[in-house]
Amino acid sequence: MKLFINPPKIEWKVLTERPNAEGKDEVLDSVRRIVKTVEEQGDIALFDFARRFDNVQLEDLEVSLDEIEQSEYLVDEDLQKSILKASENIRAFHAAQLIKTIEVETIPGVRCYQKAVPIKKVGLYIPGGTAPLFSTVLMLAIPAQIAGCKDIILCTPPDQDGKINPAILYAARICGVHKIFKVGGAQAIAAMAYGTESIPKVNKIFGPGNSYVTLAKQIVSTNQVAIDMPAGPSEVLIMADETANASFIAADLLSQAEHGNDSQTILVTNSRKLAGDVLAELNKQVELLPRCCYAKNSLSFSKAFIFDSDDDMIAFSNDYAPEHLIIAMKNTHAISEQIDSAGSVFLGNWTPESAGDYASGTNHTLPTSGWAQAFSGVNLDSFIKKITFQEITPEGLAQLGPTIEIMAKAEGLDAHSNAVTIRLKELNNQKTD
Repeated sequence: MKLFINPPKIEWKVLTERPNAEGKDEVLDSVRRIVKTVEEQGDIALFDFARRFDNVQLEDLEVSLDEIEQSEYLVDEDLQKSILKASENIRAFHAAQLIKTIEVETIPGVRCYQKAVPIKKVGLYIPGGTAPLFSTVLMLAIPAQIAGCKDIILCTPPDQDGKINPAILYAARICGVHKIFKVGGAQAIAAMAYGTESIPKVNKIFGPGNSYVTLAKQIVSTNQVAIDMPAGPSEVLIMADETANASFIAADLLSQAEHGNDSQTILVTNSRKLAGDVLAELNKQVELLPRCCYAKNSLSFSKAFIFDSDDDMIAFSNDYAPEHLIIAMKNTHAISEQIDSAGSVFLGNWTPESAGDYASGTNHTLPTSGWAQAFSGVNLDSFIKKITFQEITPEGLAQLGPTIEIMAKAEGLDAHSNAVTIRLKELNNQKTD
């Protein structure tokens, strides 16, 4: 982890570039080829990519119902209880986001209302590989279920035996998801976007992933399907002062670093002593991790920043727009009120980021790579369309009509104006009859 002291603002953009920025053009070309091949060849391409990328010869892309049911016997009882507890909290938080129909009579005789309607077909991408994220199943399937999505399909990469991690299948089972496919990477995104012989085309794709998955989502979103957000490699920024616990901070930094080589961790502090203590703790704790190789590679991209001013710390965090933001400062709540760009915020010394990853109830599918400047994390709204309706009585049109006529004519759209004029004339004729 490299240390920087009061870097000038002009250098912030360069200093906070994400690790996957280099080589992006080469990855993009590769992803485009994968997406195009799946679009043209369908299942044939998916079987071929499974051999090439997952080192497995699949006989069937879809997970059987028997495999899903058997997952209950393959998952440790304590883990089952933990998954169920987490699902209860996630369900409670997302159910509270249900939206009632909004109805307003803007003027007498003009009634407008907005109705929330579920997206019919959604596709969930669940990362597998070195860390099968069964928790992401809960984060995506539960709000989709609450929203009322009719068709929910799930894609996740198989292991070298052609199997899906049983915890992923168990989580899907308790969420009522039964259409599960053994497909990962950019090819899974393309399959859900275009549809293949086995995998149905969906209306919107959800889920985090590596740079290949993120780029694939962006490519297909240009003309085929909607996506939740650009959600790539994981990242965390921690704002801390002298009241923070260095061992806690190091543990939180490592909890993100262990995701993979392209994860990024940032420490922002006003305490030189704390920065030194955290660096020492990192060196100590990383050696104890089974995934220390991933964490060490990630830490090589990571940075610690010392600012003398709280205002600079806040401005730096907002510019970086982290996926996860931890604020461990004596004035945590006052600082948090000034945060305008972050995926999810964790307040105080006793709120580890991993709580949001698993079981507190908030969603862990969040914007990365600075996209928190414009995107929210996944929530119930992500699975819903909002349709507006309006109904106008003759009396209402009599009041509103002249306003519409004047505005339409001012824009040179006479047919718009005439759609009102012809009705107003009919109203006048009815009055004179």
